[in-house]
Amino acid sequence: MSRSGADNERWVRPSGSTRQDGWDVAIDDDIEGWQHTSLYAARLAEGESREVPAGEWEHVVVPLSGSVTVECVHGKAVLVGRPSVFAGPTDIAYVARDTALTVTATGGPARVAVCGAQAAAPHTPSFRHVEAAEVPVELRGAGTASREVRNFGIPGVLDADSLIACEVVTPAGNWSSYPPHKHDEEREGVETELEEIYYFETQVEVGAPAPAGADPVGYQRVYGTDDRPIDVVAEVRTGDVVLVPHGWHGPAMAPPGYDLYYLNVMAGPGDQRAWLICDDPAHGWVRQTWTTQDVDPRLPLGGQ
Repeated sequence: MSRSGADNERWVRPSGSTRQDGWDVAIDDDIEGWQHTSLYAARLAEGESREVPAGEWEHVVVPLSGSVTVECVHGKAVLVGRPSVFAGPTDIAYVARDTALTVTATGGPARVAVCGAQAAAPHTPSFRHVEAAEVPVELRGAGTASREVRNFGIPGVLDADSLIACEVVTPAGNWSSYPPHKHDEEREGVETELEEIYYFETQVEVGAPAPAGADPVGYQRVYGTDDRPIDVVAEVRTGDVVLVPHGWHGPAMAPPGYDLYYLNVMAGPGDQRAWLICDDPAHGWVRQTWTTQDVDPRLPLGGQ
């Protein structure tokens, strides 16, 4: 019998619990059992900066709100950004390993995330600015499993050594990361071994008659196999992080009245940079039902 949430203390990091060196969120390999991915996030006043030192990590800078300038020895880019993560995709900047970078809020306050992954070698090009218009927006699933996926950092869109990243927006009342799936084994052509970071934000659904004290919230589930157990049931809000070292993950649930956003960061030890997943066989059949349902008409949420 599952002891729901038995592993929350280890793998759920509430907002503010990982604060370090000026970052509100600081997830990296200092965490026991965490090896391949990192995530830093901060609020910046206009003109305020944060630095990421050179090391064996490649990075992608993602404005969460507002605009930022990204500078390194290989180049400089002003990221236009967006009013919020729910307003649509953003432009991003890629910086290869062995390269220090500086992020500075431009034109007003900003919130920014810096995704990272262990990289075997410096990638070419070492610096790239991807415009928001270049980001493929995928409407995945159907019915109450409809969600919006912004694929700014996946193979075929962004060249990188090992980092895979994307954003997912789930409208109020819908489920995403569903059916539950995993990617924790190397199986040629079937599955790749990737640990994964979920960084969450929530908002009251636009137009909902919510009172001033409304508390936007979402939920995330992670569970394991008999050989590799893990048990996470997390209530999440803006700034919370759930780490997925292995196991089935999903659903991510947006309750009625509240939209759910998450930023995914993935990487692993394999030579192949690919997102190959395996559905939980108990739930994979749900995909077949999407063929008779329409995609949620509220998507894309940003109106692109």
